Amino acid sequence: MRTDSPIVAQETALQRFRDLPPVGPHELVGLWRGRGIPSGHPLDGVLENLGWFGKRFTSELRADALLFQSGERRLVAMDAKWISLRLALRFHALGRTRVVGNLFSNLHRRLRANGPIASVRMLPFNGKTSAAMVYDAQPIVDHFRRIDGQHLMGAMAISGHNQLYFFELKRVGEPA
Repeated sequence: MRTDSPIVAQETALQRFRDLPPVGPHELVGLWRGRGIPSGHPLDGVLENLGWFGKRFTSELRADALLFQSGERRLVAMDAKWISLRLALRFHALGRTRVVGNLFSNLHRRLRANGPIASVRMLPFNGKTSAAMVYDAQPIVDHFRRIDGQHLMGAMAISGHNQLYFFELKRVGEPA
């Protein structure tokens, strides 16, 4: 069975993203469950292996950009400043291993954020201005487009990296 090359997969995901309508910053407020959209990006499958839950946006337009599942009902916001993007992109295959997933779950307490780590604002991207989340301590911007009232598509751009990481967010209620 033939699979699309990473370049074709990136182009297909980018075209899907471009076709979606913009979303406003205040429409993001709340808790969102995330999942990666395979597109040939080195980080495909890595976040899910590490227990990524999604994102939470506040009414002050700040965000817990990296929420991880800790146990069945607990979410932990991680601080992206502790992540070496260069190493994560270079050794991405390790990020999909069970050993790294288990190790990461044991590091939650040390990597915890002291509050929201990103800001939400309107930014132009690929011909449309839409809500985007700008990380405080990393050269990362997540651009968002609306799929429908409960789903968003995101495109994570890392400065200096030529591929986009695509993901989907689904609005959910706060865990009990």
